[in-house]
Amino acid sequence: MSAHVWGAAVVAGAVLAALAWIYNRLVADRNLGLQGFADIDVQLKRRADLIPQLVEAVRGYAAHEKALLIAVAELRSAVVAARPGIDAGRFDQERQLGARLKQLLLLQEAYPQLKADANFRDLAAKMVDVEDHLQYARRFYNGAVKQYRDRLESFPHVLVARAFGFRELPFFETDEREPPKVQL
Repeated sequence: MSAHVWGAAVVAGAVLAALAWIYNRLVADRNLGLQGFADIDVQLKRRADLIPQLVEAVRGYAAHEKALLIAVAELRSAVVAARPGIDAGRFDQERQLGARLKQLLLLQEAYPQLKADANFRDLAAKMVDVEDHLQYARRFYNGAVKQYRDRLESFPHVLVARAFGFRELPFFETDEREPPKVQL
């Protein structure tokens, strides 16, 4: 073989190796985002499981907060029925549910007998714990999504991403800066 053929083979091999390396980085970043979402999903399921008990505990003391209780129950039904997976629409519903849950937990300030109820205090503490874990999982997920998106938009990754159909993952943003604080 001539030097030109060897040179072309070496260049072609280097290009293929670079493409494989970039492709594998994109796959690893996407999978990190999916793993982060799986952690969020676990916390969202834990939260959804606690909601019916929390609504019932509040209903006994704050029955005239019917609009809030109905809103929480309807939002919970919507998120439980939502299509599994990463979806910006689902994130919006979860964000709305989180805001309503914060209102529900803060009802204890207006109803001292609710604040004194051991069952409510236990459920509120569990809910705050879930919200704390959810905040950490959301932070991890959003960090992974940022890294993945940065790669999708940077050269030469953008060429490989377009060629192989890599798609952006949505951020899971929240209006909350801190999880609800409940004094028990």
